[in-house]
Amino acid sequence: MSLTNDERTTLVTLELKKARDTFEEITILTAANKWSGAANRLYYAVFHAINALLIHDGHIINTHKGSHAVFNLNYIKTGILPIEYGRLYNQLQTMREESDYNCVYEVEADELRERIEPAQKLIEEIEKLVKN
Repeated sequence: MSLTNDERTTLVTLELKKARDTFEEITILTAANKWSGAANRLYYAVFHAINALLIHDGHIINTHKGSHAVFNLNYIKTGILPIEYGRLYNQLQTMREESDYNCVYEVEADELRERIEPAQKLIEEIEKLVKN
């Protein structure tokens, strides 16, 4: 599927809005000590920001694994973004999957808290890349 420039711009804008809106939900969930829910929202905030970047640069991805692969190949391995962001994205996906699908796994508050600021910085870096 190919997109017009207007369609691409619209999708990028919507994905970034979704990333910001989803990130805001983390404050509510952490205040209520809902760590698994916050882990889910943190992953999806980053996921939507990354999708905005991929769409901006002409990559159309249909799966979470595809998003990871293309992101790592085109932005982490090339040095556009630091390797720490690739690790963070992988950690967030694992945390989200474990908390969503494993009934005995509990997200630890500290485990989540230490990833919130780096995730916010990644989203901000993506917003800068998309604006340039």
